[in-house]
Amino acid sequence: MIRALWTAGTGMQAQQLNLDVVANNMANVNTTGFKRSRVDFQDLLYQTLQPAGTRTGGGEVPSGVQVGHGARAIATQKIFAQGNFQQTENPLDLVIEGDGFFQLQRQDGSIAYTRSGSFKRDSQGQVVSSDGLVLQPAVTIPPDAVSISIGTDGTISVITGTSPTPQQVGQLELARFVNPAGLNAIGRNNFLPTAASGTATTGQPGSQGYGTLSQGFVESSNVSVVEEMVNMIAAQRAFEVSSKAIRTADEMLQIANGIAR
Repeated sequence: MIRALWTAGTGMQAQQLNLDVVANNMANVNTTGFKRSRVDFQDLLYQTLQPAGTRTGGGEVPSGVQVGHGARAIATQKIFAQGNFQQTENPLDLVIEGDGFFQLQRQDGSIAYTRSGSFKRDSQGQVVSSDGLVLQPAVTIPPDAVSISIGTDGTISVITGTSPTPQQVGQLELARFVNPAGLNAIGRNNFLPTAASGTATTGQPGSQGYGTLSQGFVESSNVSVVEEMVNMIAAQRAFEVSSKAIRTADEMLQIANGIAR
């Protein structure tokens, strides 16, 4: 009976974490560049009451007796499927069609990586994220620029008020990882590399498997509200079943205690 109480309790804890992840996915359904997460579960240790293959008077036992001790969440995996594209008409909004991440320089000099291509100009003309992190390689737009053009290969050209001829002012690069699911999400649409993700390799958009860029679009979240609603209902039902198992085990213990009296 006691084993059932603890086993069902692990199931409730696992489903609580599952619901937490689903809630975070749904909360970020309108977050630009957000990637949904999925919880991976695994069963816990088994207690072997009788090993398989044990010799008895009737011969060899074909299957043993094992009792599991519940479940636990082993990983929350980021799903880097492409989100839908939303047209904005903002010349500094960019979307990556394919593989790759934008590079942002943080305050401590390290590089963060993001799929959110919602960029702006700061007071010095530098292209920055909504948090003010400078896009890398750094690009400065001239103050008299009247038109900004960004090619699919990351080439940035401007037309100024004094010259109608396009002038190239920068070249964007994208970063790729062997295992993007191993990146460490630090919030604000940014990721940091880990030992599991591997080190970043950079290259020009459209070359060697890197995605291409489209100007005037941003990538929406890849969260499906319908799918998350189904996952939420499934988590709720699994939580209820585990709680009923605890209630049943408690009632059986109550019966056993009554017999002792």
